[in-house]
Amino acid sequence: MIRQFSRCVTAVLLLAVLPAVHAENAAPAAVVADPLPSWNEGTTKRNILEFVKDTTTEGSKDFVIQKDRIATFDQDGTLWVEHPLYSQYLYILSKTNELVSKNPSYADQEPFKTVLSGDMKKISVLSTAEIFRIAVLAQDGLSVEEYQADVEKWLATARDPRWGRPYTDLIYQPMLELMEYLRANGYKTYIVTGGGQDFVRTYSDSVYGIPVEQIAGTSFGTQFKYDQDGKAFLALQPSLFFNDDFGGKARGIGLFIGKRPHFSAGNSTGDREMLEYTTSGPGRRMGMLVFHDDAKREYAYGPAQGLPDTQVGTFTQNLYDEAVSKNWSIISMKNDWKKIFKFE
Repeated sequence: MIRQFSRCVTAVLLLAVLPAVHAENAAPAAVVADPLPSWNEGTTKRNILEFVKDTTTEGSKDFVIQKDRIATFDQDGTLWVEHPLYSQYLYILSKTNELVSKNPSYADQEPFKTVLSGDMKKISVLSTAEIFRIAVLAQDGLSVEEYQADVEKWLATARDPRWGRPYTDLIYQPMLELMEYLRANGYKTYIVTGGGQDFVRTYSDSVYGIPVEQIAGTSFGTQFKYDQDGKAFLALQPSLFFNDDFGGKARGIGLFIGKRPHFSAGNSTGDREMLEYTTSGPGRRMGMLVFHDDAKREYAYGPAQGLPDTQVGTFTQNLYDEAVSKNWSIISMKNDWKKIFKFE
């Protein structure tokens, strides 16, 4: 009897201990990877995560069917560095010596004279019309393919003077993570830029993971032609076909995408209308502006919040106030981003 009782007690003790032993030896619970590791914890990051969760979870009152999940991004100052001058402008200016060598009289004319002086302060305030004049002369008659091949050649050798790196290295890592996160949750990402459409299409897929057909930008006119072998091609013309900036961004979305986005991100007054158009639609929408307030790691300019004024990527106090009143997320580069570039 005593022996049977002892066996029962032992069995009960073993049953009590086994679950604990099993739990101790069990594999640890899987840790969910942070989709935005370069973002600091805070309101901005939380707003992004909640927006994506709410718009992609079936049963949520804010659920958006996948075919309507459209996200648009400006490029200059939103996805990569735009100071001290837009990268495309630098490419255009690089054509000055070649143009002057073919026509020496240009050397005494503006804007060529200013560009040849090398005075970056004066060059940075050249008007869009003056930059446009150089661009027209440099690319007139080129096929789209010839133009893009020339852009690729320039990007392969040109270096930013501050970091000494290719311009395609100066991509904001937090924004790359954001685009990847949106795509992983069924969003289709587009670039809607005031920059040149054919310029951005040269590298958009390899740098941003965005295919050429999802780039809407400012574009020159083209003419259908035949080469000497009778093969058809499109030749660039000295005329502006579409200006994809300010109100043109909203029109460009309607023209090239055909659907109002649920998410839009920009960084300047040129993006205001795109964000207004996006967030005026029914249902859950999100507008976002990158605010350059980190002179140590990148640049600081506004003139919003008392930062230095600029003609490149102007972010006025009126735009800042509108963003606050409409609950657009304002990204502080200084406070919201752990790192700015992948190479840090």
